[in-house]
Amino acid sequence: MASSARKKLTDSKVRSSETAFDFTEPQRQKLLNHTRELKMARSTHAYVRGNTRKFYEWLADSPSAKNLPDGPPVWICGDCHVGNLGPIASADGSIDVQIRDLDQTTIGNPVHDLIRLGLSLATAARGSDLPGVTTAHMIEAMVDGYELALAEPEVENAAKEPNVVRAVRRRAIGRRWRQLARERIEDVEPVIPLSKKYWALSNDERIALTELFAQAPVQETILRLNARADDDKVRLVDAAYWMKGCSSLGKLRYAALVSIGGSRKSPAQHALIDLKQAVEPFAPTSPDADVPVDHGERVVAGAKALSPNLGDRMLACHVLGKPMVLRELMPQDLKLEFEQFSSSQATVSARYLAHVVGRAHARQMNAAQRREWIILLRARHGGGIDAPPWLWLSVVDLLASHEGGYLEHCRRYALRPVP
Repeated sequence: MASSARKKLTDSKVRSSETAFDFTEPQRQKLLNHTRELKMARSTHAYVRGNTRKFYEWLADSPSAKNLPDGPPVWICGDCHVGNLGPIASADGSIDVQIRDLDQTTIGNPVHDLIRLGLSLATAARGSDLPGVTTAHMIEAMVDGYELALAEPEVENAAKEPNVVRAVRRRAIGRRWRQLARERIEDVEPVIPLSKKYWALSNDERIALTELFAQAPVQETILRLNARADDDKVRLVDAAYWMKGCSSLGKLRYAALVSIGGSRKSPAQHALIDLKQAVEPFAPTSPDADVPVDHGERVVAGAKALSPNLGDRMLACHVLGKPMVLRELMPQDLKLEFEQFSSSQATVSARYLAHVVGRAHARQMNAAQRREWIILLRARHGGGIDAPPWLWLSVVDLLASHEGGYLEHCRRYALRPVP
């Protein structure tokens, strides 16, 4: 088990860290909340990514809110910022750029994904010191890419792939378990060393995770990937609380290392499992939408609709009475990071990312729904920008709200001492 695996470690620094990252529940919660607030204080872009609740509150109060079109109710991401898209490996190993985080998914109005993506792109452009006209061009390109996906949803590469996406995709193709292990757990040995990211579990947590990985649905989900043998056994080797992300900080999050199969003739494989608590979404749900009551099941259902590569690898479960989502991390799963834009890269990237989101929406619509949705999207005006006024005005209003909210957030949290 995990304790015996840790005894094999000879690195005294790692062993001494065992007690350094063993927190009580109140200590853990206080540190998680503090870390989240500090992450959001790094930049306006980070603040936007970590503050989904405020996004929907401010959008509802925006003057442009009453002019938002009612798109066909489909599964939406609900938190469709730039960092939530990237290369995702399917169960059979193929790689596609899809939405990679579905915590906020629900059946709702697709305009919310468009506005969230537009705001994220606009704050990334401002962080790159690009002129305002570039943001206008990005919003125009976004709409072009999205409409192209609605018109031809079966054509994957209809929008030009930007250089940054092409580079990440190429890197994803060649990645293997060894790279994932070194990045996520800093070693390929079968143990999760406690650190600033990985904290000790309570006895109740360890018992709950041991029982979880003994369940048949969990074993079957893990064995389904990469054509593993059905008669292999999945065994929990080690686990830790995972201090990861931003918006998810403060919720239950675990990293679990499991072994798969193994015999005298064939060594066991290892896999890293991500377990994340599923909570109620902030995105508005369409009236009469058939959304699962269990939040873990909701996340999995949304993932299957929006990101099949990811949805087919996920399982809804419960740990300590909390709804959770289980998925195996694959070496090919990477995040797209747009730290610095040029004007040309910004426009191409906006068009491409909106096309990815558009295909996720379009695969849930029939031909008539797609045609009607394109007509609503193409409502233009003569104000000097070839994009729907509701989208442009929503992004501008929200950009102002988030700039002010970010500065106030920094004043309140950035200078606080670590608890």
